Amino acid sequence: MEKKILEMIAELCGDEIVLEDGDINLLENDLIDSLDYTDLLVQFEEEFGIVMSPSELTREQMDTPNKIVEQVMARVA
Repeated sequence: MEKKILEMIAELCGDEIVLEDGDINLLENDLIDSLDYTDLLVQFEEEFGIVMSPSELTREQMDTPNKIVEQVMARVA
């Protein structure tokens, strides 16, 4: 599942660096913006059946691929 999540992030960012560096800050490196986050949350709901509201997550909780994986995995378990 982790690989699938990372692939979804990479596709959205248009850069495979997220597959290589799980701690890269997506915001600081202009790989993702707030609209992209919303799209990603919709994809997670469709793919994994989990609901992640943008209002319940801070930017700091979702600013790296590793943190995003952690948030998704916590909700799937």
